[in-house]
Amino acid sequence: MAITAAMVKELRDATSAGMMDCKKALNETGGDLEAAADWLRKKGIAKAGKKAGRVAAEGLVAAASNGTKGVVVEVNSETDFVARNDIFQETVAKIAQTGLSTSSTEELAAAELEGGKSVTDYLTELVGKIGENMSFRRMEALEVGSGVVASYIHNAVATDMGKIGVLVALESTGDTAKLEELAKKIAMHVAATAPLANTVADLDDAIVSKEREMLKAEALESGKPEAIVDKMVEGRMQKFFKESVLATQIFVMDGERSISKVLEDEGKALGADITLAGFVRMAVGEGIEKKEENFAEEVASLNK
Repeated sequence: MAITAAMVKELRDATSAGMMDCKKALNETGGDLEAAADWLRKKGIAKAGKKAGRVAAEGLVAAASNGTKGVVVEVNSETDFVARNDIFQETVAKIAQTGLSTSSTEELAAAELEGGKSVTDYLTELVGKIGENMSFRRMEALEVGSGVVASYIHNAVATDMGKIGVLVALESTGDTAKLEELAKKIAMHVAATAPLANTVADLDDAIVSKEREMLKAEALESGKPEAIVDKMVEGRMQKFFKESVLATQIFVMDGERSISKVLEDEGKALGADITLAGFVRMAVGEGIEKKEENFAEEVASLNK
């Protein structure tokens, strides 16, 4: 019996198994949808459908770089226990390496990871083997024409992976080894300070407007005239910019120079200008609303 795309879609919708697994199941069972679903369950693949609705807010961030390009990816799991599983970690490392040949989250999700399976389908199959929901959430990439893209993982649990990952891109014609060392130090700074943007011009207008509104509301509570309040707000906004923007933050490793001054000084020492082309800071689970469950409910849910 010829297996059609509609049949594969119907089986996938019913089981949440990967497309290639659904096609194989249908081939193995002569196109019988019910038998194919049973085949998937026996293989442990269809279990993924039952897990897919559960919140996966733990997991790992992993980084990979090839010198002038770097990527960080986030792959989520339901528990930190699974994040420490060797198979899960090996999979995350493969996803990060595959990311070096892609340019977006969507492209990486569809990219072949292993055995003809996409990243998405491979993780779906892994859900059936490990027993809890997992998902590839996002990828960020930085690339320079000349210079380096360096990575740093804060509190790494395995090589190049942990809970916080940072990329820093430095554009320069200077010595690569020294640029790499500098970029890693700045990446450590970024991990510690979590800047909102590279420069003031890069700040999201919505963030700036909200901060200004909050500061004005606070200042008005003082009862001072509005003209004075406006000056107070502008002074506090300058402080906000200095603390929130990477270029003007004080370098945590010396406590004296701004990051822009560090780049200027290091550029002079190298005999080549250094431009901070960009940075990425990614933390596991940020922005994911975690569902709170009591222990009794969690245990009971295991039997469902």
